[in-house]
Amino acid sequence: MYRRLIATSASWVPLPLRLGLGIVFIAHGAQKVLGSWGGPGFNTFISGTTPFSFMRPTWLWLSAAALGEFVGGILVLTGFLTRVGAFLIACVMLTAVAGVHPNAFFGARGMEYALTLLLVAIAVLISGGGALSIDRSLQGGRRR
Repeated sequence: MYRRLIATSASWVPLPLRLGLGIVFIAHGAQKVLGSWGGPGFNTFISGTTPFSFMRPTWLWLSAAALGEFVGGILVLTGFLTRVGAFLIACVMLTAVAGVHPNAFFGARGMEYALTLLLVAIAVLISGGGALSIDRSLQGGRRR
């Protein structure tokens, strides 16, 4: 199972996708988890509301979202367990597209940003870490 999670190609294509996605989610996750850059911080964030009524207890789902963004961003940026990180991010963004921004495409509360991040996360999930990743190093493959 571990070998399947870290399996990746020698392609350089995932690198800019990983870097962009990782930076965005470390920043957004740090707002929610650490209170960085004017963010609410963990306790304030988990006392909020969820987009769906089945998401109970609220603190559990919001904790999973905040940590999914932060830890997922770190994993994707470093290229370590890239697919796990991309999956965490994709789950959060799917919820954002379906529950937070379901009726708008353009504007301040539009879904296009969350949808784009979801699609980039899916691309990284499919491709793996690529050439310049910890996954590739752990895989034991030679770089070409």
